[in-house]
Amino acid sequence: MVPQSIGCQILEIVSELEGTVFSLDLFEKQVGDEIVTLLQNGRKFEECNDTNELESFHQAASRLGISSSRAALTERKALKKVIERARMEEDKRKESIVAYLLHLMRKYSKLFRSEVSDDDSQGSTPCSPTVLGSLEDGGSGGSGCAFERQLSKLNSFNFKPNIRRSGQIPLPPEELRCPISLQLMYEPVVIASGQTYERICIEKWFSDGHDTCPKTQQKLPHLSLTPNYCVKGLIGSWCEQNGVPIPDAPQESLDLNYWRLALSASETANSQSMDNVGSCNFKEAKVVSLEKSGTIKEVEVNESENESQCPQEEVSEINVLERYQEFLSVLNEEENLMESCKVVEQIRLLLKDDEEARIFMGANGFVEGLLRFLESAVREGNAMAQEIGAMALFNLAVNNNRNKELMLAAGVIRLLESMISNSNAHEAATALYLNLSCLEQAKSIIGSSKAVLFLVQLLGHETDAQCKLDALHTLYNLSTDHSNILNLLSAGIVNHLQSLVVSGDHTWTEKSITVLINLTSSETAKEEMVSASDLITGLASVLDAGKPIEQEQAVSCLLLLCNGNEKCSQIVLQEGVIPALVSMSVNGTTRGREMSQRLLMLFREQRQRD
Repeated sequence: MVPQSIGCQILEIVSELEGTVFSLDLFEKQVGDEIVTLLQNGRKFEECNDTNELESFHQAASRLGISSSRAALTERKALKKVIERARMEEDKRKESIVAYLLHLMRKYSKLFRSEVSDDDSQGSTPCSPTVLGSLEDGGSGGSGCAFERQLSKLNSFNFKPNIRRSGQIPLPPEELRCPISLQLMYEPVVIASGQTYERICIEKWFSDGHDTCPKTQQKLPHLSLTPNYCVKGLIGSWCEQNGVPIPDAPQESLDLNYWRLALSASETANSQSMDNVGSCNFKEAKVVSLEKSGTIKEVEVNESENESQCPQEEVSEINVLERYQEFLSVLNEEENLMESCKVVEQIRLLLKDDEEARIFMGANGFVEGLLRFLESAVREGNAMAQEIGAMALFNLAVNNNRNKELMLAAGVIRLLESMISNSNAHEAATALYLNLSCLEQAKSIIGSSKAVLFLVQLLGHETDAQCKLDALHTLYNLSTDHSNILNLLSAGIVNHLQSLVVSGDHTWTEKSITVLINLTSSETAKEEMVSASDLITGLASVLDAGKPIEQEQAVSCLLLLCNGNEKCSQIVLQEGVIPALVSMSVNGTTRGREMSQRLLMLFREQRQRD
């Protein structure tokens, strides 16, 4: 199908691709192996004091660019969708693995910063849960969504596993490391519980309002700090023996472990004041961040601030479920159509951009409830309620084939037939037909219903442009199913498409010709198109004055009609298309040049036979 020279080039490319070997980044493989190890260990969800788990999770999150609360929310939603698919596929192994990953995302959700703007002060705030104060770089950062950008700039991750595990730097004994920062201590101090901490870390803990030991959670009788000279001497001896520099300054940062301990303390406090609520609420949790000056700034985090920083922040799942249940109760029990209409409008708006809501509502009876509402609206002849109900169903079906299938099974096509017969809510009905026609098994069902005549007639009406465009797109989807073509022809689709082509309105030209091309898969349709008085003339006009993409579609359609049909070829030649075809063979789109050359060749062969 291509010239030999191009064929040789294609073969060279194919040969090169066959010899290409893609390799996995070693650090990425290391992070993946750590997560796999966590899975293999079969850790229970309630365990929350595993530093290795926290470290591995942070490494994976940073590698994936999950650095903000919004990115974390997006990741959780994506994981929930994978779980839903695994349940539908009855893949228990996949479901359990993804459930564990979702658990990690929820467990450490507070480690992610809120979205910030691109000014210097906010851009310099570490997005890592480790808040390092060295800030040697000193430059302005910008917000940056990936951990890596911030980590390379701020050096904010103190574990350095890629160095420590390589054997270049030995790991200090646990008793010489601060339980909060997990770093070698510079100024070890003892608190009332007998535990030893880095002074700056435990001072931050106390200044944050805690009166417990971070490690044991024991309530302390006093907050006095006593220098631990014994441990300091041991640290010096260990550093000398292992060739490690003795710490010459205190760590100016908190570390991952600080956040884990702070979250654990908050969970403990909240669980004592809440009667076994399934998820903890951190409305008053305090977050300590380090400014460039090295001073500590205490920020009170509450729901209103979270919403202002990140409008899409996650709402309490319990409240959301309660709200959904209220909506469903109204749909199932409310007899007043106008009261139900208000709730359906809220559902429509909620479903507009929330894919997670579509999944939940589709699986929990909202399809049936919305169809009952729409049936009541049709029965009462309320056009406004019909429009709202149809658009709520439209939003529920967007990018969700499962919900489309539920609607088909519940009789949505029959209901739409009643709607288009008895009301003027044509725009909403057409939009819903378009959405449903994207589902392969729906095409034959819609194609054998009253929808075909309704949609074809819309092409000839002086109706809303968007409605006509939706009808044309729906007819395109239906025309891809060969079993629908006879019904489309019976509804007069060729004449209506012909009118759109000859109108010269670029809004319809390309899409109309595309539907005609689909129809040429039927010999009956080809005969009707050749017999149509003005269709060939309209296509020839497009070759002369149409846009390049319209010309490409027109010449493709003419080639399909003329191939094996000398009568059609003669009609096309009588329209004087040769100059336009020659021009296209040089100046058209890639496919347009190819199609025009093939059509010219076809005409030449027929002339030679004559």
